[in-house]
Amino acid sequence: MPRKQLPAPPRSLDSPPSTLNYALCGLSPWWWHACNAVLHAACCALVARAAGVLARLHRPFAALAALLFAVHPVHTEAVAGVVGRADVLACVFFLSSLLLYHGSSGRQRVWASVVLAALSMLAKETGLTALLFNIAFDLYRCWTGSRTSTGVKWRWKNDCVCGPVSRALLALAMLVGIRLALLHGSLPAFSPQDNPPAFHQSFVVRLMTFCYLAAFNWWLLLCPWSLSHDWQMGSVPLVTSGWDPRNLLTGAALIALLALIYRCILDLEPQRHTPAVVGLLLLVIPYLPASNLLVTVGFVVAERVLYIPSVGSVLLTVYGVQLIWRRFVGGRRLLVLSVALLVATDAARTLLRNKDWHTRETLLRADLTVMPHNAKLHYNFANFLKDTEQQESAIKHYQEALRLWPSYASAHNNLGTLVVSTGKAEHHFLQALKYNRDHVNAHYNLAKLYRKKNRMAESMRMLERCIALEPRFVQAYLELLFQVRLREQDMTSEEDKRWIFHKLLDLEPNNWEHYLLYGSWLKNRGLLPLTLEQVTIALRLSFAGEVKGRAPSVRAACLALRAKGQRARIQQLLTRWHAVRDDGQPFMRRLLAARAWRLRTELEGRAARYDRTVVHSMTSTCLHHSHLEIAADAYKHQSNNEIESRTFQYKSVVCSGSAAKSVVDKITTNSCQKPNEYTKKSVSIPAHYKPTHNKSETGHKQKSCPLHKKKKIKDETFAPFVSDHLIKTY
Repeated sequence: MPRKQLPAPPRSLDSPPSTLNYALCGLSPWWWHACNAVLHAACCALVARAAGVLARLHRPFAALAALLFAVHPVHTEAVAGVVGRADVLACVFFLSSLLLYHGSSGRQRVWASVVLAALSMLAKETGLTALLFNIAFDLYRCWTGSRTSTGVKWRWKNDCVCGPVSRALLALAMLVGIRLALLHGSLPAFSPQDNPPAFHQSFVVRLMTFCYLAAFNWWLLLCPWSLSHDWQMGSVPLVTSGWDPRNLLTGAALIALLALIYRCILDLEPQRHTPAVVGLLLLVIPYLPASNLLVTVGFVVAERVLYIPSVGSVLLTVYGVQLIWRRFVGGRRLLVLSVALLVATDAARTLLRNKDWHTRETLLRADLTVMPHNAKLHYNFANFLKDTEQQESAIKHYQEALRLWPSYASAHNNLGTLVVSTGKAEHHFLQALKYNRDHVNAHYNLAKLYRKKNRMAESMRMLERCIALEPRFVQAYLELLFQVRLREQDMTSEEDKRWIFHKLLDLEPNNWEHYLLYGSWLKNRGLLPLTLEQVTIALRLSFAGEVKGRAPSVRAACLALRAKGQRARIQQLLTRWHAVRDDGQPFMRRLLAARAWRLRTELEGRAARYDRTVVHSMTSTCLHHSHLEIAADAYKHQSNNEIESRTFQYKSVVCSGSAAKSVVDKITTNSCQKPNEYTKKSVSIPAHYKPTHNKSETGHKQKSCPLHKKKKIKDETFAPFVSDHLIKTY
């Protein structure tokens, strides 16, 4: 089946908390969400501490800031999604760095703050801005020393300000260099699908769109009603004209920002509005890396990126509430009701948004109602419908995604996998390669399609291109195994297969399926020792990992052992497998079942040996037992009681000598002429006669001959050696 485009694994799974979470709880969603909730609670506590220590808010208002931060709906993506853990973890280290730098004393506080900022940067790139905030806020607090008096200047230099600022700047430069080194000296490359404004040719259009996006992000912090987990591909149309009504929101946000900056500048000397300064710095500085003004990022809007800037927005809101509380004493009741309504509204919206994040289907359906013009959402919802075997609906959403975004290569590729029967698959695969020449999955799917159409040369070229683009693409190497089947008699084909198997084992050394596949190929070549070696490795890996691979591995091992004639090892292997397999039954029941199975196998083998028919060759010197049978007419005159008491089955005779041979020939001739005159009945013979070899009448030396072919006596009422209740399958 053609391979579809798979999403990249979450980056947050590489963090130490996620690794510990996986080691303790596996992939249970409840524990992952609980861990995110604990980290979010830690952030709320740090916000309350920062509001009291840095912003110098009163304790009730600092607690209110933590409460508003806890129930803010824009945090749903960061807390509910695994990928958002990076932002939550970065916020923990970010706020810890700020509190250690400005809320403690000591010689090592600067370097300790740098270490926490580095940890925040490793979790998320925006964590690097903690050092920028520390430098800016340190300069703000020491602004009172910048006077004309020589003594004051000397006091400002000796006030331990230049030292921390210089060390923080040095650490900032070092961390930027380390981050670039981790990125191999270059910034990540993005496509127009991820960030359409960044690839527009007009600078004016880019500037107006980015300014509007900044204002829109601020609006999401103030009024988080229209939320979505994906804002790519036309979710926010470009601002291409100065008469666009959205410029009004940009102008309003710009005026509010300038007013705050002006107020902060006026507060440099008295420093009576520290909460406004701290809130503005926390709102602007952490958002700079995601603003597209400094570097190009892979999104236009991302709610999880607003996790740290929301601290500044909350501080500004709470500081406004504190000013109103001081100045309007008579309106405090109304203010309390307004704040309570704000908290209740945010909490209700957060609960509704958490329900949207309950499953993949509910999230996609909720976001499609908010943004039906988002091509990426239609594409993701089509992927969900395809996974749930709703092919017709998936095709419609793929087509809608292509209507909204005609150059969507991945949508063309996945749609091609659904329309193979209609003959349009090749067209969509080629369209995917037209818009993205390095689309690995499109090359792979096209190679499989060409192989089915017997266009082997074109299929081989597609596979070579696929492997050149992604040397570790396992599925492409598996497809090559089918390509070399046309050269089964060629020695080059065998060498190619061996190389492909070795490559697969190098790429996925813990995949038991590759070892079974390699072992099967070796068995067909008659290399039983190598086959047993590969099957043994597959057996060990399957029992150490996936449960579904145990039965195929055991079967392959038994076949390999049977080919080598080692039946005792087969019985031992199967007995152990019955004892240790995990089928939901207690261990003792599995052990009893294994013993019963072993007993049944042994007894069935013995019964088969006892019941086996011995075939002997027949010579002309032997007397066939049919010639000693009594004719039907003669049998009627005998007494039934006498016949029943003195009859038995004659089985063996021995003949020798020429006289006996003549008698046998005569009897044989008569019996051959009239074969129907005899009825197969038991022969009445004197009791002293024993069924031994006959003596020769002429006195010659006795010669023995092989017995005739015995008749197989099969008792239909043969009872099994083991009761049915002992061999029950558990």
